[in-house]
Amino acid sequence: MTFCLESTIIKPENGMKVTNAIILLHGYGGDGKDISMLSLNWKRYLPNTIFICPNGHEQCPINPTGYQWFDLTKDDPKYILEESIKAEKKLNKFISEIKEEFKLENNKICLSGFSQGCMMSINLGLTSDQPFNCIVGFSGKIINQKDLEVRKKNSTSILLIHGDSDQVVSPNFLLEAKDFFIRNNVEIETHLIKDCDHHIPIQASSIGLNYILKKIL
Repeated sequence: MTFCLESTIIKPENGMKVTNAIILLHGYGGDGKDISMLSLNWKRYLPNTIFICPNGHEQCPINPTGYQWFDLTKDDPKYILEESIKAEKKLNKFISEIKEEFKLENNKICLSGFSQGCMMSINLGLTSDQPFNCIVGFSGKIINQKDLEVRKKNSTSILLIHGDSDQVVSPNFLLEAKDFFIRNNVEIETHLIKDCDHHIPIQASSIGLNYILKKIL
């Protein structure tokens, strides 16, 4: 199988039929292999699930061995939004390819991501014509609330997890996002992890897995 984005793919073991997919989007300067580490624990509890972890569509200038979904070298909200929408278009094509390849509808697909990947998951999930199964975001935020409010088409349920000591993406963004989703009638669950900086600890991974298990099975 060849998709428009190079991907790390973890298939169900023993040739089991694929009935669900989890798309994992890495953070700024990372790659699909990085974020695929989440699947090591999750796959034991999700035997019919395929994990698909694409590389960003652009090389990252800060880390040339990694990738990005949008450029962060300019601190300009308009530019960042424009670049993120380019990534959205690429990822929407990618998701369409996955749906066709594995004969899956949106309600059988969970979108998840870390940091910049979380930001993309939120936009992809809520601007789609059909809701996804759920969105699980780690250490992210809403890229542009005004834009998302205008383009929102569905109310896919969301779990957001953040470290209370995050120095890269402030945990305040978790509270802002929660307020936005409540105002826009999106089912939202949030968890703030104590003494956690900008990464995904085991506790956050377990919370994410339990949420997906409630939604996808």
